[in-house]
Amino acid sequence: MSVKIITGNSAAALGAKICKVQVISAYPITPQTSVTETLSQYVEAGDLKAEYVRVESEHSALTVCISASTVGARSFTSTSSHGLLYMHEQVHWAAGSRLPIVMCCVNRGVGAPWTIFNDQQDSLSQRDTGWIQLYCKDNQEIIDTVIQAYKIAETSYLPVMVCYDGFLLSHTMMPVDIPKEKDVDKFLPPYKPYLSFSKKEPINVNPVVFPWKREDSKGVVRDGYMELRQKLNEALISSKDTILNINNEFNKLFKRESAGLIWEYNTKDAEVCIIGIGSIASESEEAADLLRKEKIKVGVLGIRCFRPFPKEEIVSALKNKKYIIVFEKAVSYGFEGIVASEVKSALYDGGIKTPLFSYIAGLGGRDVKPSDIASEVKKALLEMKKKNFKNQTKWFGC
Repeated sequence: MSVKIITGNSAAALGAKICKVQVISAYPITPQTSVTETLSQYVEAGDLKAEYVRVESEHSALTVCISASTVGARSFTSTSSHGLLYMHEQVHWAAGSRLPIVMCCVNRGVGAPWTIFNDQQDSLSQRDTGWIQLYCKDNQEIIDTVIQAYKIAETSYLPVMVCYDGFLLSHTMMPVDIPKEKDVDKFLPPYKPYLSFSKKEPINVNPVVFPWKREDSKGVVRDGYMELRQKLNEALISSKDTILNINNEFNKLFKRESAGLIWEYNTKDAEVCIIGIGSIASESEEAADLLRKEKIKVGVLGIRCFRPFPKEEIVSALKNKKYIIVFEKAVSYGFEGIVASEVKSALYDGGIKTPLFSYIAGLGGRDVKPSDIASEVKKALLEMKKKNFKNQTKWFGC
């Protein structure tokens, strides 16, 4: 491997290049634009043999990937914010078609009011579309997750969204170990599509499906709409094992763990656990260190895989904790934080009644420093130690 100091967007582009993507679909939107710009330079220089398709919208960008993946090409695109929302119809289509597309979402807030800065409202709003969603906490995880995402997608026949924080990671330079292409070739075999096209045996892809099962033209009983939805859900749930197995395989070959379902920091003896996704979880590591200097036993649980949601792993990590505090960059309007809701659901299934305090933080790029996190954790602990405490949500920094 070789170490380079690069941005998160450069790491994502390098990951796609090393995976030898065959079709790249590109439409610009801040802060994603330099991902596909960098890939265009690789194609232009002859360093990557791929079709680079410039389109007129994000909707078309994902449509090109759907078409390319359907006929057997390894495809890639990236987007942010309103671009992802504009793709929404095709996001559903890609998952329903069981296509192993990999797309980077460089997380950015959603208007109105207009913002180009970071939160995770864009990708978390797409959590129910049938995509695997993986979140990265630093630039090393970005390149490693892109590489693993192709093997996950092509093993499970599900699309994968690789998400990372705009500007905080996309434009920040960090040291990154670049895997050798020959090692990635060993790890990631060529994509073998499940469909084959022939003039002698034409097929109709994604026709109208009836609510009930029915025979096709050859007398074979085919699933109805509901069976197909059930199989998509089962595939997502079972992809947890695929994600873990592929991460273990990656770890053996490249000697590091950079993906998987969750990660933990100083949780063994922790009485207090901070939970987060992406860079805010990384910042929480420093906050935990600050709190430990004050003799407060704090650990961090980072969620890498949001869909499928790793509820068993979260329950196992939290079962002996006295207090849980969630910091997140998204909200389910009219209710509470999205991550907090999911964690509560997991705890309920696991029979855990640990007090939980939730913070909505960093929306639209509002700065969240480790010292701020540490300060709010101490305030939350004072509340949670009261006899009549009920789980609650606070907007941090307002």
